[in-house]
Amino acid sequence: MGSVTGADRNKGGAGSGGGAEGAPPLLRLEGVSKHFPGVVALDKVDFDLKAGEVHVLFGENGAGKSTLISLVAGAHRPSAGTIHVRGRPAQIGSVHEARALGISAVFQEFSLVPQLTVEQNLFLGAEALSGGFLAKRRMHESAVEILNRLGFPLDPERRVTYLSRAQQQMVEIAKAFRSDLSVLILDEPTASLTERETERLFALIVQAKRQGVGIIYITHRINEIKRIGDRITVLRDGRFVATLEVAQANETRLVELMTGRVITQIFPKVDYRPGAVALEVKDLTTASRTVRSVSIAVRAGEIVGLAGLVGSGKSEVARACFGIERIAAGRITFDGRDVTGKSPGQLLERGFFYVPPDRREEGLVMMRGARENMFLAALGQPALSGPLFLKRAGERARALELAKQLNLQPLNVERSVDHFSGGNQQKVLLAKALSREVKMFVFDEPTVGVDVGTRVAIYEFIRDLCQAGAAILLISSDLPEILHLTNRAYIMYRGELRAELAGAEITEDRVLSHFFEREAA
Repeated sequence: MGSVTGADRNKGGAGSGGGAEGAPPLLRLEGVSKHFPGVVALDKVDFDLKAGEVHVLFGENGAGKSTLISLVAGAHRPSAGTIHVRGRPAQIGSVHEARALGISAVFQEFSLVPQLTVEQNLFLGAEALSGGFLAKRRMHESAVEILNRLGFPLDPERRVTYLSRAQQQMVEIAKAFRSDLSVLILDEPTASLTERETERLFALIVQAKRQGVGIIYITHRINEIKRIGDRITVLRDGRFVATLEVAQANETRLVELMTGRVITQIFPKVDYRPGAVALEVKDLTTASRTVRSVSIAVRAGEIVGLAGLVGSGKSEVARACFGIERIAAGRITFDGRDVTGKSPGQLLERGFFYVPPDRREEGLVMMRGARENMFLAALGQPALSGPLFLKRAGERARALELAKQLNLQPLNVERSVDHFSGGNQQKVLLAKALSREVKMFVFDEPTVGVDVGTRVAIYEFIRDLCQAGAAILLISSDLPEILHLTNRAYIMYRGELRAELAGAEITEDRVLSHFFEREAA
């Protein structure tokens, strides 16, 4: 797919932002490059942001989106090229200097200090002082005002370590709104938010646009782009591909630009052949009461969906089955045996594998190589472990096979996982599930924060496992995944099972009708 010309780029987006005619853009990058050892992360990229617009950055994981926003936010310096803010060249050498220019970022990976409170995190590095001492009362009042203005139900005096991921996301967003804004960067901001919280965020974006704030927005969700975006810039392999108006964009066009190839169908056709019951859950109640009297069943050769909003209890069902959540009542049967209260290690030995939603916190050891991560759950297997030592040669050969099967990029199994893009980190996590014999797979939000190309690969991976006879439980907040991949689906609401749908019953209207509180008759 060819790049558009500079003249075409200048035409694109005319009138879509709120800037005055003829005024310089809020932000302009000209020929910006960023080199890391052995890697060209950005290669002579041009980009501009107008006042009062949402400019979406779109591309596969590893396309250069995160590198570009890190340069604007002051986390890194460009290797070449120039950055202009309001028409003037700017040397942004740190996050502090970026904030002084009115540039604030909310990154996908949080920058919070867990041991500090919400209000301490809000003002970290910008603490209010009075007579040489911290003005704690003033910061508390300011924190309350910011949280109330944003509509975030957070206790400013609560330690961040006790907050859910969705609540931590709110703290990150609140940090960005604590001072006057000129440029706001949002990197996958809705990944951990409920429907209501997402609506509130979109309202804040509309409000910020009216005040002339320019917003750089990274998302892989097409519906979000259409709803709040004005222009889209597509990057591929660190290079500029195109800038186009949202009105000109559809899913097919964006996927073609992003990947350089035509993807005729995002969701593959699955040949379901349900067999014997692999997992049966009867009247499950967790000790935390996040799940109450839930009963589900998953058969070999089928994909069963577990749907619901964030906080509905859908993840806790799987975590209880895998021995992570404590069980107060109920029975769990796997492969014909009672496994209630068994540990994750015991369940792994029986062929039950749980893929968690947060790869960084629970799925991977980020500072270790891909090969080591792939076999963390299989070190005791005879093929990998001898009487005294691990069989490194066999491990390397099998790791390379898995890397090729999942199209790991770059194909370097010794590379530290934290040096891979998010989508390729997810592939390493999936490879862990293939490192041993597994009968039952639970995929908990398997495509969070990955691009469309990687999504297609993950969907095909899940299809292949199902058609090979595995039992699969797919937990997802992404409704199209439930609609297009599952042959049965359970709907959760506030810890309780609302409905079980099968086949043609799994429609958008039917699923959504169970997502929210029912009105009294």
